[in-house]
Amino acid sequence: MFWTSLHDFYLTYRVPFDVVAYILVALVLRLVLGFVIDRVVKRIVTGVTKRHQGEGQLSPITSVRIVQRTRTLGSVFKNVLNAVIVIVTVLLVITAVAPAITGAFSLITAALGAGLGFGAQGIVKDVLNGLSMVADDQLGVGDVVDLGPATGVVEAVGIRTTQIRDVTGTVWFVHNGDISRIGNQSLGWSRVILDLAVPVTADITAVQERMLATATEMAADPAWSAIILEAPQIWGLEAISGDAVVIRLVVKTRPGTRDDVARDLRARLKRALDEMGVKLPVANSIVMAPFEDAPLPTVKTASKAPSKAPSKGSKK
Repeated sequence: MFWTSLHDFYLTYRVPFDVVAYILVALVLRLVLGFVIDRVVKRIVTGVTKRHQGEGQLSPITSVRIVQRTRTLGSVFKNVLNAVIVIVTVLLVITAVAPAITGAFSLITAALGAGLGFGAQGIVKDVLNGLSMVADDQLGVGDVVDLGPATGVVEAVGIRTTQIRDVTGTVWFVHNGDISRIGNQSLGWSRVILDLAVPVTADITAVQERMLATATEMAADPAWSAIILEAPQIWGLEAISGDAVVIRLVVKTRPGTRDDVARDLRARLKRALDEMGVKLPVANSIVMAPFEDAPLPTVKTASKAPSKAPSKGSKK
């Protein structure tokens, strides 16, 4: 008798029961699967940390890379999970409230689906491109990247957009589907490329030796020895003019440390040249183009003032 009345009560209020049940199941699935993803990410990160602290089985760069990639994948999977659960739950609720809505409006549904499919091409492109970037380890949270539309540190990778914070603190939201190329400055290593202009009258060989000695001394400094990966190199003269020559010095560093190394190295080179008595050329006679835009600097010589043309009435 009890079960019969309970069954009748359910049939009477079936729609509200089904709607509440769908929502509760969706919430439980979201919590359980989210917990599983967080647990897996935490175990991978903990395992990488233990392997790195054990006997050096993983290099620091590899360890950081695995941790970044794991956390980024976990964030993307949670976003995809939320989207799938919400879409499926909404469809189930609509079916429970109006079960005949699909049959009654089949043509409208087909037209609406085609319209949404055409309009959602950008969304699908964003999602697929975002998953591809993370799966291929093209970028991760914490990387310094150049995406074309924006350059900065990756703060979040979503299923549709990637958040980039530039050097001024501005956060850029770049659609994943609009990213056609990625320049990642946090993979493997970086390189300081320092072009130094010195007077053409200076002893070039002595200046090059002093520059290399200064950079080598910096590489041996305990504060920089773990950051500078290889011995500095002099790549020789990059440009020559009537009053100056440009000498290129390169230093290979860990990713993300290039700017810090370059600043300290410039200060050391300035002090070394001052001790040698080498006076740097006037700033307006040397125009250094950014290395990313032009590999070679441009050296301009001071142009002579144009002579005045003789007037018609002047004597030859």
